Amino acid sequence: MKKRRFVSIWDAIEPSAPKAANMKARAEMMTAIRDTVAAWKITQTVAAKNLGLTQPRMNDLLRGRIDKFSLDALMNLAMRAGLAVRLEVIRPAA
Repeated sequence: MKKRRFVSIWDAIEPSAPKAANMKARAEMMTAIRDTVAAWKITQTVAAKNLGLTQPRMNDLLRGRIDKFSLDALMNLAMRAGLAVRLEVIRPAA
């Protein structure tokens, strides 16, 4: 059996490169939002209110339930959290 190496876990578990790229972006954005919210040192209920979420939805975010958030939703949450989001599109090396 030949061993395969992947750049990220998403490349290994997603069926296509576009889906892996989407999951990588969602994971990075979710991590940034979670780190920002943790730095606020407030309750989940207050954080949820600040971000315009219900407390159960906030719990999903903080527990990393990535499947429950689209990239678009995470972009909106990042902006509400005061984060600046930059998108970089590049051509991979041939």
